[in-house]
Amino acid sequence: MAGASTRSGLRAALMLIGQRFASSLLTLLLVSVTIFVIAQLLPGDAAQEALGQSATAEQVAALRHEMGLDRPAYVRYASWLTGMVSGDPGQSMVANMPVAEVIAERLPNSLLLAALSALVAVPVALAIGIGSAMNRGGRIDRALNIVTLSMVAVPEFLVATVAVLIFSVKLRWLPSIALVSDEMAWGDYLRGVAMPMLTLSVVVIAQMARMTRAAVIDQMDRPYVEMAVLKGVAPVQVVLRHIMPNAIAPIVNAMALSLSYLLGGAVIVETIFNYPGLASLMVNAVTSRDMPLLQACAMIFCAAYLLLMLIADVTAILANPRLRAQ
Repeated sequence: MAGASTRSGLRAALMLIGQRFASSLLTLLLVSVTIFVIAQLLPGDAAQEALGQSATAEQVAALRHEMGLDRPAYVRYASWLTGMVSGDPGQSMVANMPVAEVIAERLPNSLLLAALSALVAVPVALAIGIGSAMNRGGRIDRALNIVTLSMVAVPEFLVATVAVLIFSVKLRWLPSIALVSDEMAWGDYLRGVAMPMLTLSVVVIAQMARMTRAAVIDQMDRPYVEMAVLKGVAPVQVVLRHIMPNAIAPIVNAMALSLSYLLGGAVIVETIFNYPGLASLMVNAVTSRDMPLLQACAMIFCAAYLLLMLIADVTAILANPRLRAQ
């Protein structure tokens, strides 16, 4: 009987996960259409940008034909989407080399920056969120609420500006521009990315800490927690053994939402600190109207965001029996 119930629950969970996966693929397809349409609406094109304002109309038309920009939009979309699915996002119109190679040079830098920021943000946010929840209504909770609310309200460019003023201009501890290379030692590399890492972490910590606090407080009001407290279980044990296992799904969801912010925030932070990552590459692609590169970068960001959301959904489904029963 128990085995049949387990198999039924597993089947329901797999069906829900399959539905979420299919929904993510459909969303990614719609996003690809949106990205392509928006990219086509940008004024000018790569041919005009490459030849400059002094080029004649005939020269621009010839280069546009050579680049394939004079083909119908639906043909270019189908060709681009087919290439993306097969792993070939096309040729960069400005760098004159495969888009995959251009992205391969920058993507590791962005992933490393996001990983380092998450490595700092996740434990700090969990500590703040849990500590704030355990002192609900107290001075520590009120102080942490004020701090996290202030951090959420401050935009990235202001955090970056203040950080540069304090750590670069006044204290002269850190460089104001993220000059990094593969040949640098780890110490020098960490010093070079400290400012963008700090800027990205500030807002992520605030968002994640507030959502963690709400998830823990929601569990603290449950009868099983009150029972554990009445039995004399230590507060730390109540949190670790009773609350956290049941709050893991909303906390993972909060982490996924907050970490997805790293992707959007990186566009601003990498540009401010001139960090050689994927986000700054996408900004350069917009400036030069390099559409294949712009579309590929945007699709990578969207796919990463959807992947994080899918992980959060799957975690919630596996951790919550009520979702599997739906």
